[in-house]
Amino acid sequence: MRVVTHEHMDSIAAPAWNAVAGTTNPFLRHAFFAALEHQHCVGAGTMWQPHYLAAYEGDVLAGVLPMFIKHDSFGEFVFDWSWAQAYESSGRRYYPKLVVAVPFTPVTGRRLLVNETSAQRDHVASMLVDAARELASRAGLSSLHFLFTDAADSRLLSHRDDLVERIGYQYHWYNPGYRDFNDFLNAFTSKKRKNVLRDRRLIREAGVEIDVLTGAQITGSLWNTYYGFYASTMRRKGNINALSAEFFHEIGEKLPENIMLVMARQNREYVGGAFFMHDADSLYGRYWGCNRAIPGLHFEVCYYRPIEFCIERGLQRFEAGAQGEHKIDRGFVPVETRSAHWIADPAGRAMIEDFVGHERRVIASHIEHASALTPYKRDRSSCASTSIASAGRRSLAG
Repeated sequence: MRVVTHEHMDSIAAPAWNAVAGTTNPFLRHAFFAALEHQHCVGAGTMWQPHYLAAYEGDVLAGVLPMFIKHDSFGEFVFDWSWAQAYESSGRRYYPKLVVAVPFTPVTGRRLLVNETSAQRDHVASMLVDAARELASRAGLSSLHFLFTDAADSRLLSHRDDLVERIGYQYHWYNPGYRDFNDFLNAFTSKKRKNVLRDRRLIREAGVEIDVLTGAQITGSLWNTYYGFYASTMRRKGNINALSAEFFHEIGEKLPENIMLVMARQNREYVGGAFFMHDADSLYGRYWGCNRAIPGLHFEVCYYRPIEFCIERGLQRFEAGAQGEHKIDRGFVPVETRSAHWIADPAGRAMIEDFVGHERRVIASHIEHASALTPYKRDRSSCASTSIASAGRRSLAG
């Protein structure tokens, strides 16, 4: 079996990539990575330099790592800025580094892309990890990072003594089988239910109407309108537009079955919107923006309407993006995320092991505290509250 690197997604045939990555998670599809490259979101002139690490058995692709050389930590959402600062303060270099990740996407999923039915899955995956580490070492890179790994990958990586495991957390919403939004709210305590109803009443009183659009319903002009909202959010946060308008147009064309926009209208004019992707099981919230401040608009567009969409479609989980303690009152529960890190320098590794050990204790305490603040009734006979609590305790990483 031979291992090679590809610097362009188009050098790997889409059917071959999708055969090992699967077609369930839209962020792992060949079309998603290709759109990032085609529309100059990654590659030349950016801080994400593709080095897709591929294992071949003969001419057949057996596995691949979506790997990038990075010169900063933007768009990763596993925050290691303090590690870089510690390196710099001690006269060492942290960048460039290698990451195995989906750019700009804090969504848990497979990172060791090997056909899940293959009897050699673990062997091929381990060989790719070894090859990635050797590449990082040979190139003089400081480190190698596997970000937002799913349960199977996390287990495989945790058995290696050359990697440091790191725990993070997000807030996810779970669907135990709600009939409709009112059924969902009936799982809340009275006070928390009234707060959500007040949020939604503010939207009605402001004369805001909501359009939930999927697939072919999303026209080119709608993408352009939405992109204005996305760009406004980036400006407000002092960030550059990591994703181009053309990127959204391309994935809208190539992955229509996985795309959703929630757009808000006031006086027949669009005033805000949010972009989502989904598969057969889960909804993923990514970016939102607006051009005027309307009380409750963010909650309606980013949480309540998407939750309705999940209930209507029978989706089991809604990941609404990184961070955001305000999600707790809207029915989201804390869930662990995982990453794994190879650190070349022994002193650097010791520092980072100490950091993540302390961080793990802080996060465990935070998750315990946040779990006690969820709006769900504490009546343990309630099927909904029981299954949601169980889902929250079960990390996506197993």
